[in-house]
Amino acid sequence: LQKVLKARITQYKFNIGREPTTESTAQLLSHTLYGKRFFPFYTFNLIAGLDENGDGAVYGYDAIGTINRLPYAVQGSGKSLILPILDNEIQGYNKVKHTPPQDLNQLQELIVDVFTSAAERDIYTGDAVEVVVIEAGGKITTGTYKLRRD
Repeated sequence: LQKVLKARITQYKFNIGREPTTESTAQLLSHTLYGKRFFPFYTFNLIAGLDENGDGAVYGYDAIGTINRLPYAVQGSGKSLILPILDNEIQGYNKVKHTPPQDLNQLQELIVDVFTSAAERDIYTGDAVEVVVIEAGGKITTGTYKLRRD
């Protein structure tokens, strides 16, 4: 799938003359997955980036290319452990008084804590999480955090 997407993005750059937007890349992945719906790749993908307005955009997919733009998303074996906690902490589900993370550091700590918790309960969740922050100006920072210490 990765090779197919790289080839299709290169073809897009050649034909259109510019880098594809996050929305264009998301649609491209959706069409690629849907085209293989009878013999699917069986991958559950996420695409994240900035939209035309500079706002964060996260797109989640199922195995046959159904696309949803979401405020945040999780894929993988730990999804069922991580998503309810994020719903509770970020969206405020099941809370009387909700205070979402106020700054980037609090949000990163929350993400690392949630993944650490999932790694302790799910053997298929890896030993580290890579957190990529894309800021409105296009600045990208990456941090890798160890999950298991045994």
